[in-house]
Parts: sequence; structure tokens; C-alpha cells
Amino acid sequence: MDRTELLAPFERLLESACTPAVVRAIEAGGDAATLWDAIEASGFLDALVPEAQGGAGLALADMAPILIACGRFAVPLPVGDTIAARHLLALRGETPPPGPIRLTGGHAEAAAVGALPAARAQEIRVDGDTPSLHLAALVRAAAIAGGAQRLLDASLAYANERVQFGKPIGRQQALQQQLAVMAEQTVAARIAVEIACAAGLPLSLAPAATAKIVTSTAAPSIAATAHAVHGAIGISAEHDLHLYTRRLLAWRMEHGSEGWWEARLGTERLAANVGSVDWVRAAVTG
Repeated sequence: MDRTELLAPFERLLESACTPAVVRAIEAGGDAATLWDAIEASGFLDALVPEAQGGAGLALADMAPILIACGRFAVPLPVGDTIAARHLLALRGETPPPGPIRLTGGHAEAAAVGALPAARAQEIRVDGDTPSLHLAALVRAAAIAGGAQRLLDASLAYANERVQFGKPIGRQQALQQQLAVMAEQTVAARIAVEIACAAGLPLSLAPAATAKIVTSTAAPSIAATAHAVHGAIGISAEHDLHLYTRRLLAWRMEHGSEGWWEARLGTERLAANVGSVDWVRAAVTG
């Protein structure tokens, strides 16, 4: 099964079960059981658990599009966290608890606290410079990449539909330049996540840090551009735009902002007794 065959059923599931209306209802305190049960039944939560322990035994690289899709559909449940947590618990020979699992700690910045309503979930802390924290950061980076793609698609569609002074606003050169930068940042975010996932498990610092730095750096710019394109309608509670921009800004800070990871990555680079090119080859691409 290639990645397209793996992603297609998951996307179909989210398209039908995780609509913006469902996201809003769960954020407002509504019952999340229907959505969670559908995702649980799909089997994707055990994708990174070894086959010998009842999982699918997939590689992290295979899961990149799944983790990205969680951000693209603004899934209001810790699906990526649970996938990662079940893998981490399997490594320790532990049986995962039932229901959602949220990865907490991991140098979340104070600005992110309360940024999004939190669905009820059991928690596992990830702190220190460990593969657990690296994986948690990558889950957030993937979510940012997915949310960024959703915002880019929505912004391009709106720019082509919204007519001002007799022509679509997307024909305005200034707006085209903003959208071009937004597209570049979105592609860079996805590539950074895919490279980190390709590094495999256990995940080392450099690939995880690079993915989190690239995505967290792009997040506020992408959110701002989306709102600039949509104008006043984009800040209304009725519009879906905020479902994604709020998440990008929260995910940017969770499990370490770009500044925190830049410091960690710089420290590791300075400690290595090799040239930068050789270090990048070894540390990031393997």
C-alpha cells in the first residue's frame, strides 16, 4: 500500500465525520464520542505500534500525510498525540489507556495556554531532550503544515471569487505577491515535516527541530496573510477561517516555539567537530 492508498480512506473519514460544524460543536463542549469512535475504528491510532503488539507497524514516513491531514481538517481531538503516545507506550511494553491521549509539557510557551478548547483526554508529559519530545514537536509541526495548506487553499479560492472594482481581487499584484509567499511557506512546511518523518524512529533532535522551526516560523505569517486576503469577513465568528488560524498560532508555541528549537539546534551544531555541510548531511538527512 502506497501513501495515497493509506491517506485516501483517512481523508474520506475526516471529510464526512470532521466537518467545520462538528469542530465547532466539540469546541463548544459538545460530545466528541462519535468522531473519536470513528477514528478509533479506522485503526490509524495504532499505526506506529509494532505488529507484534497488535499494531500496523508502519514507518513514521508513511504517517506523514496522516499527521498533516489532522491539521488540514482542524481535528479537535488529540489524534496525532494518541498515535505518538501509543507508539511510545508500546516501546515501554505498556498497554495504552482507552480514549484520547494528549502529550503535554515539552516547553509549551505561556502564550499558548488557553488558546484552544481542550477536549477531555488522559495526559502524558514529554520533557527534556528526548525522542518523546522530538516526536511530540513533529506532531505539532505536521498539524501546522496541514492547517497552512487549508488556509492557502481557502485564500486562493476566495481571491478568485471575491470581485472588487469589476475583477477578482486575486488579480491585484500586491495580493498575488502575498499569496506567492504564503504558498512558498506552505510548501516549505510540508517538506520539512516529510524530511523529519523520513528520518524514522526514534526521532533525533535535528530533524524534529528543523521541522518545528520551519513550521512555527511560517505559522503567524500564513495566518496573517489568510486574514489579509479575506478581509473583514475572515474575522467574523461565522466564518471558518478562525478554526485554522487559531490553531496555527497555538501549535506554533506548543512543544517549543521556533526560538526554543533554534537554541537547541544551534547548541548541537556548535558541539559537533565537523563542518556545517557535513553536519547537516549527518544530522538532518542521515
